[in-house]
Parts: sequence; C-alpha cells; structure tokens
Amino acid sequence: MRRLQRMVERDTYGIDVLTPASATTAALRSTALALPSGRIGCCVCEAIGQGGDRAKEKVGEGSRAIVRDVRS
Repeated sequence: MRRLQRMVERDTYGIDVLTPASATTAALRSTALALPSGRIGCCVCEAIGQGGDRAKEKVGEGSRAIVRDVRS
C-alpha cells in the first residue's frame, strides 16, 4: 500500500500504478474470502453442534460475512 501511495505521490505513469494496484486488490480479496472459512470452521460448527437459536445466529452471521466480502 505504501508503495502505491509513493507511486501516486511521485506522479508515476498511470499504467505502471494499475498493475501493482490490481495485484494488491487481488491479494486483499483473497485474504478477505479466506477469513470467513476460519470463522465457519470454528464458531459456526461449534454452534451447530449446540443447536438451537445460537446455531441459526452463527450460520446467518457466517453467510452475511461471505456475501459482504464477495460483493466488495
């Protein structure tokens, strides 16, 4: 991110900024999409094991997190 900021501040040619910007965006998106799976693997599975409203709440929370990350 700092590299991109420096490139913009130095008025680097636009195409030369877009390449690392796209790579950074892809890396952040990949990381964001990996985070919910860890959450699902831990909290959601545990809540499902307990059943009831807590399970529904955690499944809904996990689903909303995935939808939010995919949309962004």
